[in-house]
Amino acid sequence: MKKEDPHFINERIKAPVVRLVGENITTGIYNIREAITIAENLGLDLVEISPTANPPVCKVTDYKKFLYELKKKQKEIKAKTAKVVVKEIRLGPNTDDHDFNFKLNHAIRFLKDGAKVKVDVFFRGRSIIYKEQGELILLKFAQGLVEVGKIEQMPRLEGKRMIMIISPKK
Repeated sequence: MKKEDPHFINERIKAPVVRLVGENITTGIYNIREAITIAENLGLDLVEISPTANPPVCKVTDYKKFLYELKKKQKEIKAKTAKVVVKEIRLGPNTDDHDFNFKLNHAIRFLKDGAKVKVDVFFRGRSIIYKEQGELILLKFAQGLVEVGKIEQMPRLEGKRMIMIISPKK
């Protein structure tokens, strides 16, 4: 089963007059019959590329080639979009200074590479009573990253985890 074509071609174009564009063609406004005849004489298809224009714009081209080029353009655009990477760093409410600095250096490297950093403090068992201590550690972590990153989301408690997200500075 063939899926519906995204463009109207040849006889499926409903407009009585169209603006004709394409290679080796005199650009102008033509009756739909004339436009289809011109396309057939060149052995090509008449493709409606802008149906909302007044009159609709149609291009004389090989339809399969037109679809291929359209797909190729969309693929290029998709490749150019930036993919956001989120790296996660886990701390405890009683993390030592050496471990803290070690993880801070990792976070600095991640931010310089353009990744976001999700820092969380995990509270085990009854250590949940040290919520303030966990928040202080996260804010101290953010203070250490002030040169390379900015806080995107302030520390907030979700269950037994306190989470903060830091994004790289441009």
